[in-house]
Amino acid sequence: MSLSLKLRKAAAVFLTSAALLTAVAAVPQESAAGSLWSGTTITAEAASVGKVSGLTSKTLSNSEIKLSWKKVSGASGYSVCMRKNGKYPQIADVKGTTYTVKNLPNATRENFKVRAYKLVKGKKVYGAYSDNRNTATNPQQVTQLKTSSVTSSSVKLTWKKIGCTNYRVYQLKSGTWKEIATVTTNAHTVKNLGANSSYQFKVRACKRDDKKTNYNHYGKYSSVVKVTTKKATTPVASHGQLSVKGANIVDKNGKVFKIKGMSTHGIMWEDYSDILSKDSLKVLRDDWKCNTIRIAMYTQEWGGYTTGSSYASQAKQKVKTGVENAKSLGMYVIIDWHILSDGDPRTHQDEAVKFFTEMSKTYKDYDNVMYEICNEPNGGITWTGGIKSYCQKVVSAIRKYDKDAVIICGTGTWSQDINQVLGNKLSDKNCVYALHFYANTHTDWLRNRLKDCYNKGLPVLVSEFGTCDASGNGGYNSTQTKKWLELLDSLNVGYINWSASDKGETASAFVSGTNLKAIPSGTSKLTTSGKLIRDWYRNH
Repeated sequence: MSLSLKLRKAAAVFLTSAALLTAVAAVPQESAAGSLWSGTTITAEAASVGKVSGLTSKTLSNSEIKLSWKKVSGASGYSVCMRKNGKYPQIADVKGTTYTVKNLPNATRENFKVRAYKLVKGKKVYGAYSDNRNTATNPQQVTQLKTSSVTSSSVKLTWKKIGCTNYRVYQLKSGTWKEIATVTTNAHTVKNLGANSSYQFKVRACKRDDKKTNYNHYGKYSSVVKVTTKKATTPVASHGQLSVKGANIVDKNGKVFKIKGMSTHGIMWEDYSDILSKDSLKVLRDDWKCNTIRIAMYTQEWGGYTTGSSYASQAKQKVKTGVENAKSLGMYVIIDWHILSDGDPRTHQDEAVKFFTEMSKTYKDYDNVMYEICNEPNGGITWTGGIKSYCQKVVSAIRKYDKDAVIICGTGTWSQDINQVLGNKLSDKNCVYALHFYANTHTDWLRNRLKDCYNKGLPVLVSEFGTCDASGNGGYNSTQTKKWLELLDSLNVGYINWSASDKGETASAFVSGTNLKAIPSGTSKLTTSGKLIRDWYRNH
């Protein structure tokens, strides 16, 4: 035998051995068990079974998924496998390159593989598994969609809970269905609707393929529900959630909204918190035409929020009572962190962050709540020297929960230095900056500052003003008060009067001894200042 022939035979033996090893790895146990198996022939066939590629899926319904893959040359058929308990048992044996998996559970993710096989001497010889394909069935159709809690500006939608990742809520707008919300519970309250208006809604369920992708499967739309909102009867019902646009506060429809309100005196003293009763707030709303009440919660003064846990607990409860009563009457309410003797708002910054975190978490869904985070910084503290950094921290704490409420930021020198904010506002779009004045002390020079800042686009709210001098007692000046209010009305800048109390001082609206829990309509219990303010509010 020649040397070349010996080499050829040796190579053939080596190749046959390699093919045998490959076949043993690829062939199922039942194929490898045959005692009459012709090793050379079947191993050659097994080695040529290709791996399935191009496996795709299409969700057909809430119970069917269609699989498709590329043809494997020479294959006799395909084994379709679905993952179960970490393994891939066969669920179908097909000849073609498509298969529809049926009777699957609603809104579930399934994982599939496919492998080709050849019939060799009556035995199935398998190729390698395809890459796995992960997909989900559609959710069922949402049913029992209903409306409830209809107001002049909102409606609650509820429906039967089904298995899904989330639900998509749609509203018919200008003849086109628009997705307005994605929720994980079977209820959603649609807000900021117009009063006495008709709306249509529908819902469908969504199932996401997996947590890493955004490929969604949808169920059929629910039936359509129609609802007509109620007629507006209160400020909040008419105007809804407020926001900031340019230099002004606007309502839910983007129209300029002018806040007209009264501030309490310190709610921890005397009976000044009594004005927060529902009866008295209703008189302020209906007889005075106020749309806002400001709750002044002192911080460092005697009995203030930061002076002891019992005082803090008491003040917090009074704030909550005021907020709930205002909400029930459709009035806006300002929760005022009323720093004064503390001067630098950073003095009690940690307490402020904790307080407003709790308030915003509690009232995040209240359209009527605003936050005033530092009443009157003073004592030489400036916007860039500490006020802004304080505001950034407190605003950030509020925004963790309440994403859209108006936040009022105090400014230096008892909230007069609004000019320091020009070109250096907070990045938060729904912040306004506080200007405070007392008519007999702060005259043309501060009015000119306001006009300049307003014309340069700074959003300002007069969250406190008095008809007298800055002490609050003495120097009543109706002429200067009216000059201020005329200017503010011309700019549509809102204002809050100090104060709806019966304290024996010029700035008080009620005479001493008035029952603040049940103030009467009319002027019988009003001071000179109170009469001016009530008359102005009723006529402007």
